[in-house]
Amino acid sequence: MKYGKIVLAGGNGYLGNVLAKYFSSVADEIIILARKPKANDGNIKTRLWDGKTMGEWAASLDDADLLVNLCGKNVNCRYTEKNKKEILDSRLIPTRLLGKVIEGLKNSPKLWINITSATIYRHAEDRQQDEFTGEIGTGFSIEVCKAWENSFFETETPQTRKIALRMGIVLGLQDGAFPRLLNLVKLGMGGKQGNGQQYMSWIHETDAAQSIEWLLNHPEINGVVNCTAPNAVKNDLFMRSIRKAFCIGFGMPTPAWLLAIGAKIIGTETELILKSRWVKPAVLLDGGFEFKYGEVREAAEALSAERKAFSAGR
Repeated sequence: MKYGKIVLAGGNGYLGNVLAKYFSSVADEIIILARKPKANDGNIKTRLWDGKTMGEWAASLDDADLLVNLCGKNVNCRYTEKNKKEILDSRLIPTRLLGKVIEGLKNSPKLWINITSATIYRHAEDRQQDEFTGEIGTGFSIEVCKAWENSFFETETPQTRKIALRMGIVLGLQDGAFPRLLNLVKLGMGGKQGNGQQYMSWIHETDAAQSIEWLLNHPEINGVVNCTAPNAVKNDLFMRSIRKAFCIGFGMPTPAWLLAIGAKIIGTETELILKSRWVKPAVLLDGGFEFKYGEVREAAEALSAERKAFSAGR
């Protein structure tokens, strides 16, 4: 299917680049709203915005087939009061601004997807958390997710369908969490983290992009949608799968106490590693979406093959 205009707000990061590349072959125009100028790359264009104030960029949303909001400060940091405020503001302010613009458009986007987080669910080792029976957790990161989704759904956009896409860990070679995990594996430190029993909900970048296109073509779906592979795995198996795919025989485990020390040194929080996220994408599965990489073994092997192909082509 061919699309007209697709807008990626805050789309100059890792996932934004994945989506821009994916949709560039099936859309007339990709517009990235970013804080820094960038030369056009074929049908991928950048428009300046600060995520806080109205400007000429607002016209870009007019008659778009799809708007994806990817704004938000990276949570891979210490939860100081300053960082907490920046994490919250960087999500709520752009979301409310986009809602205000859409309310004033005659031809508003057909679909607005806000990329939120699957971490909104509680620490779960007992059962899967889906969109219908999942239980919301407690703590700072969960409060951010709740406020973020509330700011998204608070505006009335009768002509624009809205989906809060609760994303898991996106696996890809270019950026995000996976290259950092791979570095640990290559250094011989890719064993289980903590007791290794915490679940990790992940999704290969290809499935992340294809699920967004699938949602674009299913107008009956709105509201909250989980965007994770159907088979979450425990941390021990997750790290073992990476080691096997990249032919690393040994991985030293990292106990929780050592993670706490390391987190302070590198300026992050152990919650990002030790929280058990056992999330089920019930809406996607019930609707018939077919995952290309449903098992972590398949995803890890695909990433290994991609890395080998890239190295051979250099």
